[in-house]
Amino acid sequence: MENISEHNPTLAEVADAFLSNLPPEERGKTQAEVSKFVRWLGLSRRVKDISPVDVASYGELITPSAVKPLRAFLTYIRKKRLSSISLAPHLRAKKTSPKTVAVWQSGQVQATLTAQGYAKLEEELADLKSQRSQITEEIKSAAADKDFRENAPLAAARERKARLEGRIKEIESILDQAKIMGEDQDTTRAKFGDTVVLRDLSSGKEFSYTLVNPREANPAKGKLSVASPLGKAILGKEKGQAIEVVAPAGIFCCRIEDILVPSKASPQ
Repeated sequence: MENISEHNPTLAEVADAFLSNLPPEERGKTQAEVSKFVRWLGLSRRVKDISPVDVASYGELITPSAVKPLRAFLTYIRKKRLSSISLAPHLRAKKTSPKTVAVWQSGQVQATLTAQGYAKLEEELADLKSQRSQITEEIKSAAADKDFRENAPLAAARERKARLEGRIKEIESILDQAKIMGEDQDTTRAKFGDTVVLRDLSSGKEFSYTLVNPREANPAKGKLSVASPLGKAILGKEKGQAIEVVAPAGIFCCRIEDILVPSKASPQ
């Protein structure tokens, strides 16, 4: 895939290009981690929409051994000018036991989702299932070339099929076990699902975020992961309370102006 920089590629497309350029001895070690990363963010997610908060949130879920291959992938994205942001520096692994990470990533723990997040996963699942027939046809077409040793299109199609089925199973597992957040009217302290209105104490600018599960995070749309530094700093705080967050660019100081429960918050 030589022309990925000429259009608005998805993470899956860029991952294919990145992995195909690796030496065979490196590809196996890297592919597993890159595939997990891509599935977590979404196969159809556009690379230009990936934010530092997305990357940092994923870093909360991985072990240190996963950092090197993923930083190489993020560096590749920057080198190809597919993102205006250097994402690699924002990936830092949390010091968590491998067992805990494995359980979280396999979807064996119950996810708490907002109603919007649940609906979004249902839409993604339907879209992925609709792609099955197309990929099956691609495999059949590529398999028509009997020289399997040099059949790169067949290998690529099979890899996409595996990722597709993996993501379908993952979403089905999440939806099967997910708990949809209720409308708790208590606004004493910021909690999961609330929309929190913040004021930047240095600029006076006011902005708001809805606190969501890492799977739903999309800061560009005002959805902040509770696993992110800012999200963790906000949780449990009261209206009027000032908070400080240490970010790569320095210390960010803000004050909680208001806490809105889901029924009172503006639709996202």
